[in-house]
Amino acid sequence: MKRILLGTIAALAVGAALAGSAVAQTPAYPDVADVSHATPAAAAYFKAYFTAKSRHDPKTMVPLFNKDQVTYIDATLGWPFYNYKALDDLFTTYMPKWPASGKSYPTWIMGDTHSALVGFTDTPELFGGEIRILAALDFKDGKITRWVDYWDGRSFGAPLAAKMRAPADKFPTEFSVKVTGENASAKMQETAHKLAAAFAGANATAAAAMFSNDAIYEDMALRVRVAGQAAIGRYLGRTLAKLPYGVGSSVRHVVGSDQGGGYEWTAPGTVQRGITAIELDPDGKIVKLMATWDNAMMSDADLKNLVLLSIEQ
Repeated sequence: MKRILLGTIAALAVGAALAGSAVAQTPAYPDVADVSHATPAAAAYFKAYFTAKSRHDPKTMVPLFNKDQVTYIDATLGWPFYNYKALDDLFTTYMPKWPASGKSYPTWIMGDTHSALVGFTDTPELFGGEIRILAALDFKDGKITRWVDYWDGRSFGAPLAAKMRAPADKFPTEFSVKVTGENASAKMQETAHKLAAAFAGANATAAAAMFSNDAIYEDMALRVRVAGQAAIGRYLGRTLAKLPYGVGSSVRHVVGSDQGGGYEWTAPGTVQRGITAIELDPDGKIVKLMATWDNAMMSDADLKNLVLLSIEQ
């Protein structure tokens, strides 16, 4: 308990100090983040992080990671970095080369400084195509100890993503979950596992019961958005047998607080991993869900069939 308290205080102090210094300067990125389901400490921490990243300043950004224990993985391209030096070398080498117009900014922050789920955008100038990412993060002693990015390859550009993606036999399978441990709140753990079990069992009725009446369900990879509990239930009834995070899927790792977070998942099909973000109301009902996964791994025909299932009969 003492370590957790000290870590939270450290995160709040670091984030507030860095964010405070950034306020006096011209904003480094579009300040559009929804922080309604994040603690002030988490919001300040990520403001500091993305300000440094958008200013292409690795000397400020990299120390926000835990020097003694850190994992950073791009789960779409299969790029893993398992120690602080590798991460420092990466950002120190490439960030100063980015054009001044290149930005990275958060759009959605949920959780606290134990673990969080962040939605953010990398503009095309950074990597050659726009990337809209959902990332799962864990903290230790007030600094980031695990960061895993998930995004869909087709929005970035499927041919370019294919060139950058690690070969299947080189793709990482170890995502440092055991080393990091589970840091999500008990409520988020319960919600994530209950929802994932309903999805894996194709139980659309049980899954729909977890949503509020006016909930929003969005699959970023499919470009599908469904509004309302009843419509979500019908949609899941048509799709859970075919969605990558439906039948046969399982939880890899959970992040977040009682307000929001989500879970990383694994699956046995052509799409083997992804993430589902969950925003909760005070009663524990899901008011918003966003999922993303690498749609570039799925054939055009299978993807079209899934999209067609969004049409009400």
